[in-house]
Amino acid sequence: MPHLVVEYFAPDGLDRTAVLSGLLEAAVASGIMQRQDVKVRLLPSEAILMGDGRASFIHVTASLLAGRTPEAKLQLSVALTDTLRRICPGIGAISADIRDMDPACYKKSLKG
Repeated sequence: MPHLVVEYFAPDGLDRTAVLSGLLEAAVASGIMQRQDVKVRLLPSEAILMGDGRASFIHVTASLLAGRTPEAKLQLSVALTDTLRRICPGIGAISADIRDMDPACYKKSLKG
């Protein structure tokens, strides 16, 4: 935890390494999470249909344990979308959603 899940459709390709590392760096630079805690993953979409006619998108869902201020979450959202716009200038739509996870319900198990 935190988790950054990136859904995307990019018919012209995507520099996956740049997206993953760019989002990790933006998340750490936000000051609200530690590098060793961040998990970033990509989930490609097989097909899309967007009502506005755009043909590509990237959407990041950031799941964090509850407790960050609304201002901190907004700053993270802006940092993530700005980072993606810089790395992926040809993508039609870029968005981010910051979600709180209930610390009483979130559990994990690490090997070794």
